[in-house]
Amino acid sequence: MEKTFTQWKKQCLNKLDLSKKGSVDQDIEHVVSLLNSCEEYFTTSSCSGRIILIDGAPESDVQKQNCTWLFVSHQKCTSDDLVSGLAKSSRDAVLKFEPFVLHVQCRRLEDAQLMHSVAINSGFRNSGLTVGKTGKIITAIRSTHGLEVPLSHKGKLLAGHEYISFLTQTANQKMEENLRRIHRFYQNLQSALTTEKLQKLQLPDPPSSQELQHPPDRLATEKEEQSKRSVYKRRRKREQHKTDCCHGDKSSSVQELDDCLDLFT
Repeated sequence: MEKTFTQWKKQCLNKLDLSKKGSVDQDIEHVVSLLNSCEEYFTTSSCSGRIILIDGAPESDVQKQNCTWLFVSHQKCTSDDLVSGLAKSSRDAVLKFEPFVLHVQCRRLEDAQLMHSVAINSGFRNSGLTVGKTGKIITAIRSTHGLEVPLSHKGKLLAGHEYISFLTQTANQKMEENLRRIHRFYQNLQSALTTEKLQKLQLPDPPSSQELQHPPDRLATEKEEQSKRSVYKRRRKREQHKTDCCHGDKSSSVQELDDCLDLFT
């Protein structure tokens, strides 16, 4: 499984970006980079959030494959942007705000659960995770604060400029909230990954100030050395006492022998 995940990650990160834009959106480059730098994750698709005006046939239900993009922006827009796009409509134009979405493949189920928890705590309440038949574990990070409003039918405008200005303001507010959630997600993700890394390392608690002044090993060594010196001193005293006794006996014997020799002389 470890080898398979590594192969999946390498293949995904090396393949061409087939999206219309062809690159990662600027507002989430730091998020994608952080995840792809981790051994436990890699991103498979993403969008920072966008305001789009799509022109499609009524029966197509505004599917992206069967429509024309009249306007698209990953930043806030103006009402003039929408009016210019609507001028090119020949079918049914729909204004949409699509919030941030990110799909992350995870090495283990525990990694996916961590990612899901971070997403929920960051305001992405519609996020979820799935486990495929091939063993792929995917966390989908998404939100529900979208917007979808029809603005023309068969090329005929259905709303006035005042309403279009109101929709523009609404879409921009949603974009601002979307960027705040992305920032919150990034901050929470950094914190969660750091905490997880420290737990894996199982770093010991820092020593107290008293331990720093008197390290345990040093105290034990000093006590042991003091004990050895004490035993050595007692042993030296006993040996010295024995030696003194022996010297006293020898001196007395010699004196007695001298006395006996004096008798014969």
